[in-house]
Amino acid sequence: MKAPGKIQITVWLLGLAGAALFTVLLVHQGASQVGMAFAAAGWAIAAVVAYHFVVPVFLDAVAWWVLFPKSDRLPLRRLLWMRWIGESVSTLVPSAAVGGDIVRARLAAINGAPMPVAAGSVLVDLTLGVFTQAVFTVLGLVLLVEVTGQRNFVRPTLVGTLIGVVGVAGFYFVQRRGMFRFLALIVARLANSAEWQSLVQSGETLDRTIRTLYARRGAVIMCCVWTIISLVGGSGEIWIALYALDLHATFVNALILQSMVLTIRSAAFAVPGGLGVQEGGYLFVGNLLGIPGDAAFALSLIARVRELALGIPGLISWQLIEARRLWRARSAGERRK
Repeated sequence: MKAPGKIQITVWLLGLAGAALFTVLLVHQGASQVGMAFAAAGWAIAAVVAYHFVVPVFLDAVAWWVLFPKSDRLPLRRLLWMRWIGESVSTLVPSAAVGGDIVRARLAAINGAPMPVAAGSVLVDLTLGVFTQAVFTVLGLVLLVEVTGQRNFVRPTLVGTLIGVVGVAGFYFVQRRGMFRFLALIVARLANSAEWQSLVQSGETLDRTIRTLYARRGAVIMCCVWTIISLVGGSGEIWIALYALDLHATFVNALILQSMVLTIRSAAFAVPGGLGVQEGGYLFVGNLLGIPGDAAFALSLIARVRELALGIPGLISWQLIEARRLWRARSAGERRK
């Protein structure tokens, strides 16, 4: 019981630290100036919200969809809905950005996908997504150096990216070696009960499913292709905001901001919602691109509004699904009595 308490305290402390950083950066840039810059965006805020759902969320759903074997593949429209809910959970719920992936695996299973395929497809999608994001980080870094001539941050960024790739490569390796059967076997031995042996069988089934998914090379390649298209295409929402704010509105600048801010936020994944970290990323990269601080902060606020505008309905939809399932389970239990 102590460990969950410590984890919860850590999450709250990180959230408070992020909120403090957000406040300090806002005060430093001038709340009134930031507010005026944000208000100047006007129509662009709604356009950014619509664009994010139509392009990045849809393309991410396609990347996940191609990983499913045809016999177990759910309709793309359902996976789009699940992807939206998963992103909403990851963005707004303090779960170290992984809670949304657990939720979309659960939703896929609820909607008819076999549990090993639902969980395995999410794990493979998550692993390939990190590799693809590393490529996107390098692309953004190359463009940033070419545009600004700044090189002093290249080494730490590359080192951090390499560490992340090595970590995910290790995760990929243990997935292929039978990670979940091994973990289940440890749990079963510690429990010292025959009832836990079914967990070992479930772990072995999940390991076998994951190996099968990785063996579908064409699907793996297309998942990476759709993910990189999503990352590059996602730069369009930043371009819309730059154009509305009359700020160096080139697609290259938008792509640099998208790549570098996403990298910075991913590095600080433990901070709930990347609060404060995302704003600092926009300010740092924006300064290199010649974007005034108040306008750079306004760009981050536009991204925050987009997260709330899409995330809150997503969370409500998820809660309605869980409430309906709970109600049906209770009704079925009462009928059996």
